[in-house]
Amino acid sequence: MSIDQQINEAFKPIADFISGIIFYAEPMTGYDIKLILVWLVAISLFLTLYLGFINIRYFKHGIDLVRGKYDKAGEKGEINRFQALTTSLSGTVGLGNIAGVAVAVSAGGPGAVFWMAMMGLFGMSAKFAEAALGVKYRHYPNPNDKNHVVGGPMYYLKAAFEKHDQAMMGKFLAAFFAVCCVGGAVGAGNMFQANQAFQQVVNVTGGETGFMADKGWMFGIVLAVMVGAVIIGGLKCIAAVASKIVPLMGGLYLLAGLVVIAINYQSIPSGFATIFQMALTPEAGFGAVLGALLIGVQRAAFSNEAGVGSAAIVHATAKTDSHISQGFVGMLGPFIDTIVICMVTALVIVMTGVYEGSEGIEGVSLTSRAFESEFSWFPYVLTFIVFLFAYSTMIAWFYYGLRGLTYLLGEKPLPQLIYKIAFCGFIVVGSSSALGHIISFSDAMIFAMAIPNVIGLYLLAPELKRDIKTYLQNLDR
Repeated sequence: MSIDQQINEAFKPIADFISGIIFYAEPMTGYDIKLILVWLVAISLFLTLYLGFINIRYFKHGIDLVRGKYDKAGEKGEINRFQALTTSLSGTVGLGNIAGVAVAVSAGGPGAVFWMAMMGLFGMSAKFAEAALGVKYRHYPNPNDKNHVVGGPMYYLKAAFEKHDQAMMGKFLAAFFAVCCVGGAVGAGNMFQANQAFQQVVNVTGGETGFMADKGWMFGIVLAVMVGAVIIGGLKCIAAVASKIVPLMGGLYLLAGLVVIAINYQSIPSGFATIFQMALTPEAGFGAVLGALLIGVQRAAFSNEAGVGSAAIVHATAKTDSHISQGFVGMLGPFIDTIVICMVTALVIVMTGVYEGSEGIEGVSLTSRAFESEFSWFPYVLTFIVFLFAYSTMIAWFYYGLRGLTYLLGEKPLPQLIYKIAFCGFIVVGSSSALGHIISFSDAMIFAMAIPNVIGLYLLAPELKRDIKTYLQNLDR
């Protein structure tokens, strides 16, 4: 076997074992509904209703906050609101928006896209809560230095259970989240990104018969060196790079997608009609509709991570003295990620019709063929964009994993150094493994983070609602 095949075979049993635990499906209905998806949908719907559709009513206020309209000098934190949002988007606006949408369409049909968008809309409320609580319960490792901040679900989980006199349970769930965060960083934030970036390089260098076809390890080493060059600099370096890469890669990709959509403008009505019909009408049977819904929800959650808690880690470092205001900033993430960028990808795939000829689950290859159907040279441009998406996601998720590790072991230099080396090493593993195994492991670790995080969101929801009321009253003065 080649080096790639040996790595893949060694990784397969690990992925299968973890995925089997996290994605347990209830056997009663016969539709194999994964309980973790019900868990995520429930919290997003609950917070949207409980907080009075905050995701819609205060959408413009969130934009004003990002623009700096309410900024004040001297607020505590490490990075500004825009950097916090772009670093958060750096972790979510990744290959889930390109490869993840393709996986959803190839596995669940165009109808899955509608449910992705719906999950993105309701997920805005969950992301609001996570970002707000991340700031409220953030921690200062050095009490004398208010510019060095850490935070995330680990800290508000502890606080939530301490309020209910269950400190030990809070410590356990916080530690559980931190462990899963490290695993999620290695899986979804690292290996999945490297895997799909390499796949696109293979696509434009001759495919399965090209020189790079079995050189995943080589591509991984180069990418690992580039990631290592940024993560050495810490959060401020990561935020500075993310604030430049995210607008560039997002703008390039949206421009390309809109050009393809404009060329096929006559198919826009039929493209939307196909998505809505296959999502809502029972013509293909209830099982088909439910299948599209479940796959759409799963891919949306993987793309925007609403309910997972990862974004709270970076939003906690924003320069602000108002946790509610940062919540409004955080809720913009799922809108940009899942409703805007994912919908553009979906329309390109559906309007060009390339999904009809796909066989089995496909990722970035399907998206590449959709663009190539209009511009034969575009796969080369997409390769550059895919690389930026993967690169930005990796550096953001490195930080998430690092915060999980330091929560468990403290701010010790040696464990951090070992983690940096291991993180770069798993880039090589990701580049060398099969897509199916990467998706199984990545999804499992990401969704495992949601188990403790959602519990904390439920417990702190009443407190959050009171804080929102106070914030809005002060805002009107």
